[in-house]
Amino acid sequence: MAKAPTKTKPSASADGETKTLIIAEKPSVANDIAKALGGFQKYDDYFENADFVISSAVGHLLEIAAPEEYEVKRGKWSFANLPVIPPHFALRPIVKTESRLKVLQKLIKRKDITGLINACDAGREGELIFRLIAQHAKASQSIKRLWLQSMTPNAIRSGFENLRPDLDMQPLADAARCRSEADWLVGINGTRAMTAFNSKSGGFFLTTVGRVQTPTLSVVVEREEQIRQFISKDYWEVKAEFIAAAGIYEGRWFDPKFKKDPAETDLRENRLWSEAAAQSIVAACRGKKGTVKEEAKPATQLAPQLFDLTSLQREANARFGFSAKNTLGLAQALYERHKVLTYPRTDARALPEDYLDTVKQTIENLAEHSQEYKPFAKQILHGDPTDPKAKAGYGWIKPNKRIFDNSKISDHFAIIPTLEAPKNLSEPEYKLYDLVVRRFLAVFFPAAEFRVTTRITESSGHHFKTEGRVLVSPGWLTVYGKSIQADDELVPVQANETVQNEAIVVVPLKTKPPARYTEATLLSAMESAGKWVDDDEMREAMAEKGLGTPATRAAIIEGLLFEKYMVREARELIPTAKAFQLMTLLRGLDVEELTRPDLTGNWENKLALIEQGKMKRETFMQEIAQMTQRIVKRAKEYDSDTIPGDYATLKTPCPHCGKAVKENYRRFACEQCGFTISKTPGGRAFEYPEVESLLQEKTIGPLQGFRSKMGRPFAAIIKLSEIPEDDKDYPNAGFKLEFDFGNSANDETEAIDFTGREALGVCPKCSGAIYEDGMRYICEHNTGPNKTCDFKTGKVVLQQEISTEQLKKLLTTGKTDLLTNFKSNRTGRGFKAYLALDPSGKIGFEFEAKAAGKAPVKKRAGETAASKSADKPKRASRAKAAEGA
Repeated sequence: MAKAPTKTKPSASADGETKTLIIAEKPSVANDIAKALGGFQKYDDYFENADFVISSAVGHLLEIAAPEEYEVKRGKWSFANLPVIPPHFALRPIVKTESRLKVLQKLIKRKDITGLINACDAGREGELIFRLIAQHAKASQSIKRLWLQSMTPNAIRSGFENLRPDLDMQPLADAARCRSEADWLVGINGTRAMTAFNSKSGGFFLTTVGRVQTPTLSVVVEREEQIRQFISKDYWEVKAEFIAAAGIYEGRWFDPKFKKDPAETDLRENRLWSEAAAQSIVAACRGKKGTVKEEAKPATQLAPQLFDLTSLQREANARFGFSAKNTLGLAQALYERHKVLTYPRTDARALPEDYLDTVKQTIENLAEHSQEYKPFAKQILHGDPTDPKAKAGYGWIKPNKRIFDNSKISDHFAIIPTLEAPKNLSEPEYKLYDLVVRRFLAVFFPAAEFRVTTRITESSGHHFKTEGRVLVSPGWLTVYGKSIQADDELVPVQANETVQNEAIVVVPLKTKPPARYTEATLLSAMESAGKWVDDDEMREAMAEKGLGTPATRAAIIEGLLFEKYMVREARELIPTAKAFQLMTLLRGLDVEELTRPDLTGNWENKLALIEQGKMKRETFMQEIAQMTQRIVKRAKEYDSDTIPGDYATLKTPCPHCGKAVKENYRRFACEQCGFTISKTPGGRAFEYPEVESLLQEKTIGPLQGFRSKMGRPFAAIIKLSEIPEDDKDYPNAGFKLEFDFGNSANDETEAIDFTGREALGVCPKCSGAIYEDGMRYICEHNTGPNKTCDFKTGKVVLQQEISTEQLKKLLTTGKTDLLTNFKSNRTGRGFKAYLALDPSGKIGFEFEAKAAGKAPVKKRAGETAASKSADKPKRASRAKAAEGA
């Protein structure tokens, strides 16, 4: 057991004793290892006993970078400094975790530390985290690998009894480095090249690309293109009611000669493409008799397979609306903090073949400690006593390749509950835990059995189909509360019974476009991305991998949302104008490999070969360097005025001459006069409804997402200002686009006239009236040379828009609602806070209490909240974070 901390730390052993340093990926794992092994003294940053020192990283502590002599400090967004392909990679500490890196360096350099154990997460990324730390610290000690699938004490102790030699892990380490370095080369060079291309005409239009994010975005854009191009067609169905001796049933007309054509997805056996044809069926069958034939067949349905991370994310999104990111966070907490689930970042849906005893223990544990799952667990353990394959006491737990299959497991097995009983789970944590436990129990139950009935009623030469499915034996559905329901049965008919047509109607319908992606369906598309690959060998390689990994797919989706390539509306993911522009660019430059799953499929295939020792790391990296050269070369050499693409004609006419305004790659331009505006002012792509509104109203905003030339985000109102006819810079244009940062002209020397404007409230400093003025809210006494008050605040504060309703609430109650979209200028991190007035009338942030019963935390910000609005672009110190893959 770990002991209480002491103030004095031991120095390196002076009596010749040697120790092994265990490096975990996270502090909580280090703590679990110390508890499982026992006998440790706890210090601030590590645990220590007679044999071991245990410490941890906090995820990635280092990032790869170009060596100092190859890194471009200025002008990195220009073609002059591309491509960046250094002969080797340097390591750079991640600033926010540098103190933790220094702790590990100091421990590695202790004279009594003669061995290292890599206890980071079992997988490619965990291997990389440890290897980079060891490289940076120039560690020379021998290395062994702890490979954990579960965080229970027994699993940890078992792992230490079966440490893997470092030589066995070298291929995995090579694959991890290749993945990291290749992502860096494509992400950095691709992003800088596309940004340089898009910024050639001025401004700064950050255009991120990446090996996984861009093909994923392509999937979403292609679906949206299908929706936009979809032309709905009218069709008709005919439905009839028939009276039998035992009651009334409904049938739907169908064509028994229909054959499905994969190329014609709109065609169905029950659709009629002429209203006249539908009406002729009604006329022929109304009031007529019909003869009945039916066939009943038994059908079975097996329980779904155990969860891997992607299927768990899909299910949680579909059932509870959880984002993929939230599901991963919850699953990680259930594994790491609560110890009730096995390792969640897995792509396997099977268990090891020698896991029958562990499964039996787990189900016995559920039977003993959980009233909710007890009846199902006992049923599994009891099983079928007459089954000759059943092992005594194991019930339905028996060898089954659908559940226990070593060939279907790579680094980790399926997500299942552990022997730990859950305590103090939050509601979302419990929902996810319950999903996993019920899936785990269900997979051992027998199949559900149904009786499927197909009834064909023929009347006047026309055929009507009636289908029914009756649950005969619920099997695994019992775990989800299903039972036999006799009232689901169809009204019975006798063999060859004659029935009477009681009513028949034509139902007019329209074909519908394909549905937009949700996170659940996009995760499925990423997982099965191989189906879009033409090459048979590549498709087979991607069958197991898809786009990204289970552990990274949530981050990829969140990254696309963060970069404003997509927006989330309800559960739908909708690509933005910026996304369409990127796809147009990549297609026009003929670098479509960045938009197709082939690229990541090829990589994953070769990374797997490296892991298996069948391909050399050097060969892979040479291929990546060649591809990077080609991407940059295409962008540099493109010399046409515009990129070819499918461009729109706006609905709103030119505000100057009334003719049509058409889109090209860079601009919206009138086909007649000189009127033209950029599609990406300030590096932000216009959405079609926004530019339509701007042309109609001559102003729009405040809008967010603009970037200064240095890459700093800002918000502004956009206006179309009239141009004097003699302005030589804008001949015959009529209007020009301008940013309005909210400061009325000459408001320092001339008071603003607020006549006719709505007063929003009373100034907390001088009791004057507060008005909206451009990008700010301002006191009426805070303008002109004789101003007597200094109260004002931005309409956008740290990228959080402050609506007039929230401003009114602030002025009347002293505090806004909890606002959730603030972003720190310093770190870029989002946070939630209230805006609140202090007794002097200054605005500051007030934060939610972290524990029940505590008062909210107030942070005196003076004029901070008011002055840190994104009124004007400010100089950015670094744009590195936005270059990602």
